[in-house]
Amino acid sequence: MAETLNMRAGIGMTSARTRGRMIERLREQGIRDEMVLSAMGSVPRHLFVDQALESRAYEDTALPIGFGQTISNPYIVARMAELARHGDNGQGRALGRVLEIGLGCGYQAAVLGKLAREVVSMERIAALVGKTRVRLRELRVNNVKPKHGDGMHGAKDFAPFDAIVIAAAFAEVPQELLAQLADGGRLVMPLGNATQTLCVVERQGDAFNERLHEGVKFVPLLPGVA
Repeated sequence: MAETLNMRAGIGMTSARTRGRMIERLREQGIRDEMVLSAMGSVPRHLFVDQALESRAYEDTALPIGFGQTISNPYIVARMAELARHGDNGQGRALGRVLEIGLGCGYQAAVLGKLAREVVSMERIAALVGKTRVRLRELRVNNVKPKHGDGMHGAKDFAPFDAIVIAAAFAEVPQELLAQLADGGRLVMPLGNATQTLCVVERQGDAFNERLHEGVKFVPLLPGVA
């Protein structure tokens, strides 16, 4: 797979120039965190989708990755990363350990890996975990730990987390995951069913402060493993 990835490293629509245009679009869409923009610019999104789709990799759209799953559009990945770092106080902070629910193809995990010391990423579909683990290894993304399991229960053995980023919609804020936040930590998630809103919950001691942001559309989180 390494040779395949090297051959796809960046020409034409997958070049660094194309990636640069994506970053400018993210700025226009309101992403202000320079560390997030740098992370987005350094992760080659086209290597996380099938080769047949790589010419569309830097469009602001979700793309299928198999198993009924999608890779989120670049704006949503950047926005959730920015909220994980900033919450609602506008001040960015370094992230130590981050939990991601919904590994998928590994793109969002790789971006978070540029912003955090370590990322633990849960995925319910075993075949997807195996495929993504190989991709991350070939891309030398060494601080992301893919785990096969039910994301609804988080990853207690690795808690507490400075941030938890959920890439699937919950009908309500999951209390089991809130308990795994560090003091000052932030949970970022799409909240709702048919109508969804990007939600940030920040922990301050035993209190949890919730704030709603823009509307979003994610697949629902499914319980159990496959």
